[in-house]
Amino acid sequence: MKRVLLLHTGGTLGMAPASQARAPLAPDRYQRALGEQVPELAKLAEVETRILCNLDSSDVGPDEWAAIAGEIARARDRADGIVVVHGTDTMAYTAAALSFALRGLDRPVVLTGSQRPLGEVRTDARRNLVDAVDLARRPIPEVGICFDGRLLRGNRATKGDAWSYAAFASPGCPPLARLGLDVEIADHVRAPSEPFALSQPKGRAAFDPRVAVVHLLPGMDPRALSSWLDASAGEVRGIVLAAFGTGNAPLRPRPLAPAVRRAVDAGVTVLVVTQARAGAVDLALYENGAALAEAGALSGGDMLLEAASVKLMHALALFPDDAAARATYLATNVAGERSDQSHHLRD
Repeated sequence: MKRVLLLHTGGTLGMAPASQARAPLAPDRYQRALGEQVPELAKLAEVETRILCNLDSSDVGPDEWAAIAGEIARARDRADGIVVVHGTDTMAYTAAALSFALRGLDRPVVLTGSQRPLGEVRTDARRNLVDAVDLARRPIPEVGICFDGRLLRGNRATKGDAWSYAAFASPGCPPLARLGLDVEIADHVRAPSEPFALSQPKGRAAFDPRVAVVHLLPGMDPRALSSWLDASAGEVRGIVLAAFGTGNAPLRPRPLAPAVRRAVDAGVTVLVVTQARAGAVDLALYENGAALAEAGALSGGDMLLEAASVKLMHALALFPDDAAARATYLATNVAGERSDQSHHLRD
């Protein structure tokens, strides 16, 4: 029987009733609860549980991403697959981070959670847990998000609905697997192309959190960006610029490009993504986008905001003093985060 390690980090799935909300989450009690409420897990795999933390996912960030990645690396000799229970709000950020930190991944890492706690009668937690453990036994060596009967590539997922059981979407990238009467695995599942290794610089954090997101608005005064950068000198090393359409920004009468050039000249990496729900950035397509490229901004291609933000944090940590290396890394398809290929499910 396959061995699956279940790492708990928090979120709605593990929430207790109000009367028990202050009780500490203990490993033995958590294991018993899973066995009692989801007995199907024992039929799928030998499940070992470990509690890393019990946080609302809005409190999960770069330190926790590194800790989860480290725990997964240490578990490879005792687990055929890993399930990470996580809150939904920032699950896509954590999934993207793990996809960049776990280079050469050779087994499934499946993040899951729920919109309702496991202890409730009408909950999605039971199905998501069963599906996640099932997928963690299968030949899908990627970081994915399992929700509502689908496994999405972790760095191509976004939380698209706060009130639906189908909480996550993956624009531009079909599911890695679908779980219906059968489990259909897609033909675009990536195989490892290098030996497994933690992608973390020695003696430094794996992710530099000094990244900000700037969402462009029509009529936005570029002086606001310049003033903000001046006020936060040294505190911001990267900017993800959510631009219009294929990467366009105001050019007349108040162009944004000079402010971008000032930022780049000051050592700030500027990565452009699109505000559109689907599609990709092409800074050569229109004059307004070309102005950003000429100012030193980089194209994020079809990366989603979550993946682009986390990848920029990782690039800054890996190459703190080498802007050219950062640019090359950001333009490289590291873990399937940027791609325009079409995909089809296989039997």
